[in-house]
Amino acid sequence: MKAYEQVLETVELALARGEYHYCIEFLLPLIESFPLSTKEGVNLRTILITALCGINKKEEAKSFCKELLKSYDNKTRENAKYLMEVIDSPEIKKPENWNVKFDCDPSLNKKSLNSLRKKREVMEKKIFINVTEPPTGETKPFQKGFSLVIFLILLLLIPLLSGCVKVEDTLDISELDSITNNLVIESKYLNKFPWQLKFEEKMKNIFPDAEIEQDESTFSLKHKNLNLEDAKQVLKITQNTAGELAGGSTNIEINTTQKNFIFLKKNFYRVDLDLNSIQEVDNLELIFKIINPNKATLTGKNNSNLEITKNLIIWHLNQGQINSLEFSFWSFNKLLIGIFTILIIISLAYLLRFYRFKLGTELPQLPSK
Repeated sequence: MKAYEQVLETVELALARGEYHYCIEFLLPLIESFPLSTKEGVNLRTILITALCGINKKEEAKSFCKELLKSYDNKTRENAKYLMEVIDSPEIKKPENWNVKFDCDPSLNKKSLNSLRKKREVMEKKIFINVTEPPTGETKPFQKGFSLVIFLILLLLIPLLSGCVKVEDTLDISELDSITNNLVIESKYLNKFPWQLKFEEKMKNIFPDAEIEQDESTFSLKHKNLNLEDAKQVLKITQNTAGELAGGSTNIEINTTQKNFIFLKKNFYRVDLDLNSIQEVDNLELIFKIINPNKATLTGKNNSNLEITKNLIIWHLNQGQINSLEFSFWSFNKLLIGIFTILIIISLAYLLRFYRFKLGTELPQLPSK
């Protein structure tokens, strides 16, 4: 931690002084020592992106932004998207008289940062803004056509905003012998994307017996009373169809194991979703929900994209990578419980019959020979 604090202090001082070249040269050899999965690695990469933008090296800055986009932390990805938008924004040429220029000594760039920390006396020159130019005139109100132009721009933005889509798949395994899978695709704004309409038509043709509901902004496809193998098949077909429309291949693998403890069973699940072919699709939210019979426990590493509430797992999927989830839960061994119950009932019936016969009856008995 002490090494990180020293590095941070050095690069922040260089950045504050405008020594972008020194900041980059100092930070590049050390950046791999701080992994992207840590808060320190994210902070140092953000400073490096700022320094690269300061000397107009946008392509190198974009490469580090793409690394941040692969982070598991939602906040880090949002900041990376914002930085990418700033880097990709067009440059606006400004008149020369809009800028204030300061004289500086070029020999300072050759000095090290350590030498700049020492106390030294520097002659300061007073820089004055040139006010000899004539004024631009009084501020005028917007013209009448300005409101109309703004209205037309907002109207044109509506079809662009209609591309924001939320895809949510809910797998209900609370009854392992009667699984329900419900796929819901929702457009957050007005219209559906063309790929949504194609996907809906294909799903109708592939699953004509499923429960289908749709309107202007949503599409729902529900399968009921499935066993585990049928549920896996439904998810695979859905994933493959979506991958074809996205121009790539996607895959889902669900592996299950059980451990029996007489009347209880412990179920282990591993789900792998390959979304490598779906990369940088803006405003696409992918959510996979799993409803378990009892409270689920994660058996793999912690994931910031997971939310667990009692028997419900909410899994936010990341594009452009393989998403993995491992969890387990307890369930009753219904077969053994049923057999044990039947044996108890038979034993009680036999005992009642035995003691009833032993007590005898009050009826007269025949004489024995």
